[in-house]
Amino acid sequence: MTPDRQRRSSARNRVADIVDRIAAGIQRRFEIDRRALAAFRIALGTLLIVDLLRRARKLEDFYTDSGVLPREALFADYSAPYTYSLHAVSGEVWAQALLFCVAGVVALALLVGYRTRTATIVSWLLLVSLHLRNPMVLNSGDVLLRMLLFWGIFLPLGSRWAVDTCRIDRDALRPTVVSVGTMAVLLQVLLMYVTNAIHKTQSDLWMSGEAVVHIFQADHLTYLLGNVLAGQNLLLQAFTYAWMILIVLSPLLVLSTGLKRASIASLFVGMHLGMLVTLRIDLFPLIVVAGLVLFYPPRVWNGATAVAARIGVDVPLRRSLDRLQATVPVLPVPGPSELDVTRPDVPSFSAVATRGRVLFATVIPWVLLVLVVLSNAEAVGYTEVPETGEDVLDTVRADQSWRMFAPNPTSTARWLVVPGELEDGSKADVLHDSDVDWDRPPSVDATYDTARERKYVSNMRYAGNEKHRSYFANYLCERWNASHETNVESLTVYGLTDRSGPYEESPDVARYELLEYDCSGEFVQNGNT
Repeated sequence: MTPDRQRRSSARNRVADIVDRIAAGIQRRFEIDRRALAAFRIALGTLLIVDLLRRARKLEDFYTDSGVLPREALFADYSAPYTYSLHAVSGEVWAQALLFCVAGVVALALLVGYRTRTATIVSWLLLVSLHLRNPMVLNSGDVLLRMLLFWGIFLPLGSRWAVDTCRIDRDALRPTVVSVGTMAVLLQVLLMYVTNAIHKTQSDLWMSGEAVVHIFQADHLTYLLGNVLAGQNLLLQAFTYAWMILIVLSPLLVLSTGLKRASIASLFVGMHLGMLVTLRIDLFPLIVVAGLVLFYPPRVWNGATAVAARIGVDVPLRRSLDRLQATVPVLPVPGPSELDVTRPDVPSFSAVATRGRVLFATVIPWVLLVLVVLSNAEAVGYTEVPETGEDVLDTVRADQSWRMFAPNPTSTARWLVVPGELEDGSKADVLHDSDVDWDRPPSVDATYDTARERKYVSNMRYAGNEKHRSYFANYLCERWNASHETNVESLTVYGLTDRSGPYEESPDVARYELLEYDCSGEFVQNGNT
């Protein structure tokens, strides 16, 4: 071989070596342990069931025709895909209760890993349908849960700790998985942090360390330990800086590997568990923790397995899974050989199935991942999603912005007072079924039954949803008249706000008239803004 050929061959080898190292590095950063996928699946199934149970407390109020958003209003104010919601087929309580039960059964199948991919797809479809039925009660946790479930469709969630494992050769499987799906689900969590970090760096309150101080001043959000920490301004300032540093460094979740990645993920988990016991932000902290489980490497899962064996937990869990596998019926599924077509001019089922799997497992998640990245970039003003891409994102409900408490965090306590004029001439607060009281409540959080109710009131009051104020007032009229002998003839919805800052001791309550409503008048009535 001539020296010139030797140099070219050596250069090609160096390039090939660099490409191999880059590919290996990418693979290490986007591979997920199958036990992490199993824990992720169990967490998703559990969260779906808990979410359904929590929503069921206000099932009639938020999801039926006798609630705050009857289908008449939904169809008038929202276009497709909202009108395609399965939950909007009927406005009766029994229909919603039935759909909740079906979703719960499917979520249970996902939890135990029975027909896992089918259970994941159906759970995602039912969750999207539920979210479309009443967008006024949604929060960032709902968006994240919806996206984690969507990416789970492209992951082998049933390959460990599942009923489905009785149908596969576990020893033949690699202990880790790397694919477009694993890349997408890890990047989804990272995009949430990065996008939110960019929003927060554009905020004076966050950059000055005052944001969490102001958030804890809004006691319609705080509870448990949050009520204790409110007023501890130096500590809350430290939390503000700590959280800003952590989310700015969030790319290390993907860039690092091994125990470094596990340590960073654990810091995030600790922060979110802190949110769980201080702020009423529904299931958001637990949903994020479910996503962070995927970042833990095999070394951590090996240690967890060893600990489980040492304390004797693994044996009863394995026996329970074995009993479940023996109890649950295995539904027959025809194999490719049974469905193959023998005619030479017609593609065999095996060939069609192979092409379909490639499309499903590779092309679709790649396209959606690119669109999700563009959606997050658009949210911070870096680019725009093409119109066709917007349609796709809107159809699968994958558009996202992650503005959580940014750039301007909530800093004032807010509540409602709704005095009503009764037909006997007396007055009452028809929202709280009590006398009208304009004083600041000792705990504003106690004026809301659920986090969903607080989110609804916030959207109804502040998001330019004038018609929703009318829907809300109509709902209050009907609810009062159905449960009281003396009917309400008219009411006025007031929004109250304590404008005092975190360094002020006395409340500064402001009153805003949102709507004056005639209970015998038209469904939609104009109000003040």
